[in-house]
Amino acid sequence: MKKLLSLTLVLAFTLSINAQEGNPFAKVFTNFNHDNDKNEFELERAYLGYSYKIDDNFSTKITFDVGNNSSGSTYTAMLKIASLTWIPMKNTSINMGMIGAKNFKFMEKTWGRRYIEKSALDKEKWANSADLGVSLDYKVLDNFTIDGQILNGEGYKNTQDVDGLMRVGFGGTYKLSNFSIRVFRDIKSCACSDINQEITTAAVSYSNNGLNIGFETDMMGNSNNTVDMDKEIMSIYGSYKLLDKYTLFVRYDDYSSENSWDEDGTYTIIGVETRLAKGVKAAANIRQTTNDVNDVKDNAFYLNLEYNF
Repeated sequence: MKKLLSLTLVLAFTLSINAQEGNPFAKVFTNFNHDNDKNEFELERAYLGYSYKIDDNFSTKITFDVGNNSSGSTYTAMLKIASLTWIPMKNTSINMGMIGAKNFKFMEKTWGRRYIEKSALDKEKWANSADLGVSLDYKVLDNFTIDGQILNGEGYKNTQDVDGLMRVGFGGTYKLSNFSIRVFRDIKSCACSDINQEITTAAVSYSNNGLNIGFETDMMGNSNNTVDMDKEIMSIYGSYKLLDKYTLFVRYDDYSSENSWDEDGTYTIIGVETRLAKGVKAAANIRQTTNDVNDVKDNAFYLNLEYNF
C-alpha cells in the first residue's frame, strides 16, 4: 500500500511540473466531530488527479481516490477515474473507461457540499459515483440535454462479477431561467433473479440572488432484485448567502420503504459555511438522525474543511 501511495504522490508531483501540458489537481476533505460523547479528527478523503486536452475532439482525465475504502486499509489509493472523452460532432460527447456515473451528479452539484456529506443516493449506496463503462451526452436544445450510460454496475472499488451483467441508465435535464429539472431511470439486472432492480429519480433545483434550493425524490423498485421490496428517499436541501463569505445551509432526508427497512427515518443537517481563502472552505454544522418512529438515534456536531489546489 505504501508503494502505491508513494507512486501516486510521485505521479502527482511529476504531472505538476508539466502543468503547461494539462491540469493537475488535488482536493482534500477533513473534519473534527463530536458524536455520542466521542471526539474524533478524520481525514475522510483526498483526490489526486490530472486532466489533459489532447485536441479539439479528445481529452482525458485520471483521478485517484485516497480514503477509508472497504477494499483496503484506512488510507488506500484507488483508481476512481481513468476516462477518455470524445466529441465526435457538435452537441455530442462520449465518455469511456472508468467514468463518473450520472445517477446523482445533478443533485450533488445542487447540494454543493460533498465535503460535508454525500448526496442522498450516494450516502445510501443506491448507486456508485464512478464505474467502468461508457456514457453519452447529447444537447438536443440549448436548454435540454439527454444522456445515457452502460456500466458494469459494481462501482470503481470492485471488479465486474462473473456473470458480466450490465447496469443501464438514461435521463434528461431541462433548464428554464433559474430552474433546472432532472429525470433519470436506472435499471440493474442480476443473475440471481429474473426481476430487475429499478430506480426512478426526479429532481428540481432553483438558484437566484444567493438562494439555492434543491429537491429530489428517488424511488427504488425490487430492491436487490427482490419483488415488491420497494424503497423511497426524499431529500430537500438549500442554502442562502448571508454575507460575502458566509452561507447558511440546511438539508433534510426522509427514508421509507414498503417492507421493513432498517434505515427508515430522517437525517437533518443545519450549518454555516465560510470561505477562508481561494480553494479553502470550512463549515460548522449539527446533524440529527432518527429512526422510523422519530426517536433520536444520534446527534452530532461537525467542523468540516475542504481545501483544493
